[in-house]
Amino acid sequence: MNGAAKGAVIGGVFLAMLGGAGYGVYALVGGADGDAKDGESSTRAEKGSGPVSAKETAATAKAFLAAWAAGEAGVAAELTNNNAAALAAVGDFKTKAYVSKAVITPGAPNGTTVPFKVEAEITYEGTTKPLAYDSQLTVVRGLTSGKPLVDWQPSVIHPQLQKDERLRAGTPANPPVKALDRNGKELTAEQYPSLRAILDDLRKAYGEKAGGAKGAEVWIEPAAQDAPRRTLLTLAEGRPGEIQTVLDAEVQAAAEKAVAKHPEASVVAVKPSTGEILAVANHRKDGFNAAMKGARAPGSTMKIVTGAMLIEKGLVSADKPAACPATATWEGKSFHNLNHFASEGEPFASSFAKSCNTAFISLIDDVKDNSALPREAKEVFGIGLDWKTGVVSVDGSVPEVSGAGAAAAYIGQGTITMNPLNVASITATARTGVFRQPVIVKASLDGRTLATASRSLKPGVSAQLVKMMKLTATSGTGREAMASVGGSDKGAKTGSAEVDGAGSPDSWFTGFSGDVAAAAMVEGGGHGGETAGPIVAEVLNAG
Repeated sequence: MNGAAKGAVIGGVFLAMLGGAGYGVYALVGGADGDAKDGESSTRAEKGSGPVSAKETAATAKAFLAAWAAGEAGVAAELTNNNAAALAAVGDFKTKAYVSKAVITPGAPNGTTVPFKVEAEITYEGTTKPLAYDSQLTVVRGLTSGKPLVDWQPSVIHPQLQKDERLRAGTPANPPVKALDRNGKELTAEQYPSLRAILDDLRKAYGEKAGGAKGAEVWIEPAAQDAPRRTLLTLAEGRPGEIQTVLDAEVQAAAEKAVAKHPEASVVAVKPSTGEILAVANHRKDGFNAAMKGARAPGSTMKIVTGAMLIEKGLVSADKPAACPATATWEGKSFHNLNHFASEGEPFASSFAKSCNTAFISLIDDVKDNSALPREAKEVFGIGLDWKTGVVSVDGSVPEVSGAGAAAAYIGQGTITMNPLNVASITATARTGVFRQPVIVKASLDGRTLATASRSLKPGVSAQLVKMMKLTATSGTGREAMASVGGSDKGAKTGSAEVDGAGSPDSWFTGFSGDVAAAAMVEGGGHGGETAGPIVAEVLNAG
């Protein structure tokens, strides 16, 4: 205890007093239930109206914290505006988080908000360790009762708890792992926060195979089944299994820094020559690994696949003129270019570089086959081939559709879904002409079978794709974003994907430089070159 608080053992219950605040909080010791008598006046609080007063705030917070510290979940829950959620959380604090002792010290109220400090002890299988943290609560007027009540939020129990998350302690399901990058440098969630979900997946998949042994931990159990647990405290050291990944710590660091500049941003970098994943980074409030698990329309980055299909069918050539009208209509739906631009007599490479939608859609009648694009995506680019990357990932989807949906698919809209991993792989395939399934750990680690495409691009087709992407990077829609990427061996493709109900389109960008291909997506980020583009450029420069 600090100098501001003095304590004494009273009847087996620890009483902590904060001199400045002037009220006491009972603390649970061992398995005792305690006696939160200080809460009685608040539980008998009469119905009021108007803003919560300072007196009501202090009395309600005092009673709630006393009941919580005493382990009286029912009493504490009755003092909140969400009885069921509070009852479970306060009860779990003792029974599921194995808190054997808790001293809760309130601070000076700030209006209706009361900060407090929790000094807990976790005891599990004979091991006891301290867990201390600061949190706060807010007192509000009950909508129906009129009583002052604690506005229940999971963060009251622990500041890192979010909706439907729970505090837990015990033996984890899988042993810890020590993940190394391709050069032997350790990769930790503290240094590379975006890798938390990846490291959790590696732990689940390879913890025991890598020779790890389980310890004991305190963690936050996520609401989503596939979300990673967040360890708060190690109670007993396990033995980590060592896992060699193909990630690159320097590229990963650049990716982390790049996505941090935009909310809801994700990026992936791969080596076209091998399919090895160099970096995976996300900057999202929900912690979701959208870079590898996302499924959203990729916009005009899909034109890499569509362009390959059209070239293979002999309908276009990078150097031959292609019509780019202001609008194109298919099955009753009209499509247009950004700002309704049009061009005449320019080669198809120029339409690709300027991201002319109508140059692609106007050729759908000549293709005469709604299955052509899905086949190209699967047979050449490996989309939908059940990738086994070494961690959980979601394959892209290019379903066969008809009507206006078929035209939308040509420009990466409608039913097509991708994530940055899929799009980075598409760029890598265009770069080399050969699909190499992306991996984060080599297949030799566990003997898994990697996906293989049924055919490669003909050298002439791959060369045309690379030429068009280079033009995009030097004089097309990717020029500004790629200006910082050194050398002439670089290419790009921008994309903006309209999403129903969203105010702004998703921003997509993919590019290559040397033997690195990368793709980024920013939800609601607008035009691809403006938001996602700089992210890709930073990652390419690091590679």
